[in-house]
Formats: sequence, structure tokens, C-alpha cells
Amino acid sequence: MLKQISAITAINIKSIPERWASSLVIVVGLAGVVAVFTALLAMGAGFESTLKASGRADEAMVMRGGSDAEVNSGLDRDSDDLIEQAPGIRSGPDGKRLASAEMMVIAELVRKNDIKNGFNITLRGVEPAAFALRPDLKLVEGRNFTPGLRELIVGRGVTRQFQGAEPGKIVRMRGSDWTVVGVFESGDAYESELWADLNVVRTTFARNGSSSVLVALDGAGGFDKLKQSLSADPRLTVDVIRQQDYFSGQTKQFRQTIGVLAGVVTAIMALGAIFAALNSMYAAVATRSKEIATLRAIGFGGLPVLASVMIEALLLALVGGIIGALLAYVLFNNLSVATLGQNFTQVVFGFKITPALVVRGLIISILIGMIGGFLPALRATRLPVVESLRAA
Repeated sequence: MLKQISAITAINIKSIPERWASSLVIVVGLAGVVAVFTALLAMGAGFESTLKASGRADEAMVMRGGSDAEVNSGLDRDSDDLIEQAPGIRSGPDGKRLASAEMMVIAELVRKNDIKNGFNITLRGVEPAAFALRPDLKLVEGRNFTPGLRELIVGRGVTRQFQGAEPGKIVRMRGSDWTVVGVFESGDAYESELWADLNVVRTTFARNGSSSVLVALDGAGGFDKLKQSLSADPRLTVDVIRQQDYFSGQTKQFRQTIGVLAGVVTAIMALGAIFAALNSMYAAVATRSKEIATLRAIGFGGLPVLASVMIEALLLALVGGIIGALLAYVLFNNLSVATLGQNFTQVVFGFKITPALVVRGLIISILIGMIGGFLPALRATRLPVVESLRAA
């Protein structure tokens, strides 16, 4: 039986160039399905990867009770001071607590290749400890802002996506001019932000206190100690969450949306690809009816015929899947884009095509090939030998 399957499959494959147009329909259709599916999920993977990289398990964020995002949180200065003196917070080499009260303000910048439409972007006012709390953040151009002055450092993602964010440029916000003095890279969501001195942000935007306080935890028990202390203080109504959990939670809704979108689009395209495969394989079986009948007449069984047609369909599906995965990788991998995050501001991230996504795309293409090839293969085994030979 294996010899029969090999012989018929070899004949089928050798005849593919003679049927290149119908075979190309299957390959192109499945390449499109896999490319779109992989690209959509790569968007979700890139967004998730960027936000997850922003969080550390050994740091915690303190926000107003009931707040699910920094934009909804607000703490007064007395609360900031109480939080920064709470037990469970690690001290730095200089003996000072590693805690940074931070104010998040929504500003606007115009995207590149746009004329006038402004998009929300995060302006973060920080204390000096903010840099020690984010050791991966490095200045790559210019210098750091000077405390007390309206100066900004901007993330590399901002310079890629928005106009007027380069060092030396002036950014107009809320009736005041800010000078960009440096660019930083961090490999995470903070690259989508503008940073400035906390007290200058408070004064300029008429704000008091902060949106959150970021702290370094003192050892394995630091989180519980900090949370218990702040929960027991009647002067405070706050939530304490690990920084890693906060950013992971922000990706949930986006990942679900992308997952549903990818499923719907893939299902629609897959349906079209299945019909294309059915049509092409039926045509292939019809044009080889005499050949198949002759093989049956000289003793080839129905199962080898069925297997050979299925193998041909799967081979074409696999070729289409590989082409689709390569297209997605070449066109979308590390493509930098910006989308609206949970704070209603733009998050800059890159598409991330992983081996797991490629494998999932190839599995989908093979499944479509199996479905599209089964009925034509079944028909090939049931072709009446005598009638097919007479018709020929």
C-alpha cells in the first residue's frame, strides 16, 4: 500500500506544473490566510511584550483605592509622604527610600505624516528615584532634564511616531513651552512617554500630589508588609499592586480584542480558502479521471488514491502557509506602531512574530488543506472505472 501511495503521489506532484493556475489559487489563498492571522496575533504579542517588559516583580505601585489605571488615580502630597515612609520599601545605596511619586498628565502631539491631528500622549512627572527604579532606562541622546525647569526627556518610541519630539525642539502644552533636552530608551511602554520634573508638572498643570507612587520592595516579604501597613493606616485609602501585575492586567482587554478579531477574519478568509481548495482539487481529479481509472484498473486500491490526493492538497497548503508566514515576518516583524492604551494615551510598540505564531499559522493552513482536499479525494476513490475509461 505504501508503494502504491508513493507512486501515485509522485505522479500527482509531477503533474502540478501542468495545473499551475489551479494549484496557485490554493497556495495564494492560504498564504493570505496565514499572513493575516499571523500579523494580527503579532500585534497582540508585541503589545503584550512591551507592557510586560515595563513591570518588575520586585516593585509595587500604590494608587488611590478603586483605581484601575494611573489616569484614574489621584493622591495628595500628604498621602505621598505617608506612602514613601511606610515599611516594606527598600533603601538605595545612599540610604534614601527607593520611592517615586509620579504625576501622569495627558498631553497631545501630532503624528508623523499627519498635518494637524493631535493624539494623546503621556507626560509623566517624576522624582529623582524614578531612574533608580527603572535601571533599564538609559539616555541615548542629549541630557537629563534640570529640576525646576520646563524641560523634557522623551522616549525613543515617541521620536519614531510623533513630530517635534527631537532634542532642541519646543513642545507646547497647556499654554507653556517645554524644551526637549534628551531621548531615552527602555525597551518597554515608558518609551511612549514624555518625562519631566514632578514639581514643575504640578505647578504648570495646577495639580497637587501624584497619580501613583512607585516603590522598590524590601525583600520577599516587602509587598505584604507594605500592603498591610498602608491598609491599616486610617489616613489612606489606597490599593497596592505589583508593578508586573499592573502592566500585565493592562494587556488583557487588548489581547482579547485582537484574539476575537483574528478569529473572525481568519474564519472568513479560511472559508474562502476551503472553497478555493475544493474547486481546485475537484478540477484536478476531473482532469485526471482517465489516469485514476487506469490505475484502479491495473490493481491500485482506493485508499492509496485517496491518500495521494490528500497529500497533494496538504503539500500545497503547507507551501501556502510557509509563504504566508514569510510574508508576515518580512512585512510586519518589529514594525513600529502606536495604539490607545488603558490610560487613553498612545502606546508605541512593535509587532512580534514568534515561532509559536508561525506554527499556529501553519497548523491552520494544514487543517484548511485537509478539509479542502478530503471530498475531492473521496470522489477520486469512487470514480467508476469503466465509465471513466469510456469517457476518456
